[in-house]
Amino acid sequence: MALKARALYNFQSENKEEISIQENEELIIFSENSLDGWLQGQNSRGETGLFPASYVEILRSRSGSNYTDYSSSPVGSPGHDSSLYSASPNPGISYQGSFEDDDDDDWDDWDDACTVVEEPRSAPGTNGHPSPSLQYPAAYGHHQHAGYRPKPALERQDSMSSSKRGSVVGRNLNRFSCFVRSGVEAFILGDVPLMSKIAETYCIEMGSRGPQWRANPHPFICSVEDPTKQTKFKGIKSYISYKLTPSNINSPVYRRYKHFDWLYNRLLHKFTVISVPHLPEKQATGRFEEDFIEKRKRRLILWMEHMTSHPVLSQYEGFQHFLCCRDEKQWKLGKRRAEKDEMVGASFLLTIQIPTEHQDLQDVEDRVDAFKAFSKKMDDSVLQLTNVASELVRKHVGGFRKEFQKLGNAFQAISHSFHMDPPYSLDALNNAISHTGKTYETVGEMFAEQPKNDLFLMLDTLSLYQGLLSNFPDIIHLQKGK
Repeated sequence: MALKARALYNFQSENKEEISIQENEELIIFSENSLDGWLQGQNSRGETGLFPASYVEILRSRSGSNYTDYSSSPVGSPGHDSSLYSASPNPGISYQGSFEDDDDDDWDDWDDACTVVEEPRSAPGTNGHPSPSLQYPAAYGHHQHAGYRPKPALERQDSMSSSKRGSVVGRNLNRFSCFVRSGVEAFILGDVPLMSKIAETYCIEMGSRGPQWRANPHPFICSVEDPTKQTKFKGIKSYISYKLTPSNINSPVYRRYKHFDWLYNRLLHKFTVISVPHLPEKQATGRFEEDFIEKRKRRLILWMEHMTSHPVLSQYEGFQHFLCCRDEKQWKLGKRRAEKDEMVGASFLLTIQIPTEHQDLQDVEDRVDAFKAFSKKMDDSVLQLTNVASELVRKHVGGFRKEFQKLGNAFQAISHSFHMDPPYSLDALNNAISHTGKTYETVGEMFAEQPKNDLFLMLDTLSLYQGLLSNFPDIIHLQKGK
């Protein structure tokens, strides 16, 4: 049954299975059951396709609620099965196979028992940009799209790759819901029980530019290398594992994207006042293609660099467990311990030690307001630059390349024409014309390869910035509430 819906944010399609939607645009939804965070419907221009479920609210005239909350769906929750459509609403799009890192198996399955079926990739893919012909060869998938403007909740059930599916879809009518969910309200009202012993502390000290987190006394870095295709259940299930080597122990561990996603959820649950960078996006199909694997590797490297350089996140016990544990039994115990951590939400605020220096409240308020204006401007600027760079990439790998190929083919046709008149044809002239055509074709290939040298790297960094900036409105809201 078709339902009416309204777009909450802009979304720019990047392949033929998707459609673009504009904020406040009226939509028709073919089914309210999201497929891995995506809905199928029709926009006001009559275009039919897919768009993120968290970017729309379903309008219900018969009930008091006018939106559907997809955050309660088990799709984005670790340990639950991903729900699939029983049939495709559009016969032109088929949904086959399992989704990336789905949780139909026990999360605790130890990866060491799996079989490596493909050597680690060392050479980058020919193209790493999420263009329609490159990253989405089959049905559809998540991607870094130009119109990305998330409004994530503090405790989502999946990574930003699935912010399209894990965050709250409709706008909550309770304007203080973020404030309440984080536990800050309970902390201010004194409803947080004091612990007899607090095992962890995070210190804030006064720096040259104001309050700052105390630096990690044991700094380290961690490499992300050798994405390797592996199988389990005798080849029924396949996935990619990554080799992580922390410098503080110099002993590698192997982690799947699912493990990264678990860690990301623990970080969101615990550090409500810290902007945790989003993970690279998920993808329903084409996830074993060289281009996508290389792109994800680049973005996981940036994500890991931010994590290890953060003075608080880098010291989190769950993060250290993720990086260092190699024993199956200890892995499971550490995972359960992190999930039962009591120092989360409001209780986490008890672990923070503040400076003894007096802080002028008006000065703090002014600083928060200034940062709010900066983060908003920065968010808009990053989005604008992402749009421009993404469009240029599309031209490089598509338009420019094709135009030079056409020009080269036209010269080749002239050369072939002369060959058809042997008495008057000159080999030197024919060869020169043919060489000119081949040169233009080579120029087209150079245009297609150029984004790997600059634009892909810039888009990776912008993606990390977008993930960080999108968290600040909620964090600033908590600060203002205090």
